[in-house]
Amino acid sequence: MKLYWAPHTRAFRALWMLEESGLPYERERLDLNGPEIRSPRYRAINPMMKVPALEDGEARLAESGAICAYIADRAPEAKLAPAIGDPARGRYLHWMFFDAACVEAAFVEKLAQVQIPARSAGWGSYDRVMEVIEDLVAPGPWAMGEQFTAVDVMLGTDIWYGLHLLKVIKDRPILEAYVARCVTRPAFQRAEAIEAEALAG
Repeated sequence: MKLYWAPHTRAFRALWMLEESGLPYERERLDLNGPEIRSPRYRAINPMMKVPALEDGEARLAESGAICAYIADRAPEAKLAPAIGDPARGRYLHWMFFDAACVEAAFVEKLAQVQIPARSAGWGSYDRVMEVIEDLVAPGPWAMGEQFTAVDVMLGTDIWYGLHLLKVIKDRPILEAYVARCVTRPAFQRAEAIEAEALAG
């Protein structure tokens, strides 16, 4: 399994997810301004010419949410997703797609001060998205209850970025507490260390 990756990008989600999974993998760092990411070979894996992307034998996929879901299913022993047939899988899929469809869009709305009627926007509104996430994670410890899943990798990464890099989330102690739980996970810390080493090199 090979992860195409660059530090300080959405590829962090896939990196963290692989560290959670325990699956063996290799990394290939791509220069976002270099020729390889625009090459026909890479465009066959990710037509958007972005990271992350994943190769696993004949399987090739991009989009960080899809990669996280794929890894979760490839590592059932890590219990990062409810099994097919488990009723909890419905809500798991709901939150995986919610994160991909709503959170970044809500951030853009807030940062760019976009004015779109909530009934017209697929994500509703920034405030509604934040309230929904707060309601989800407030009972704790994780989005799906006691079991940490790929949903937490997706949401945890986005909320961490929103708090610390984009600074688009403010005065939301429930979300701050949730991220504080996420960053104590050894797999998160390993992924952070990998990125720090790459940036220092």
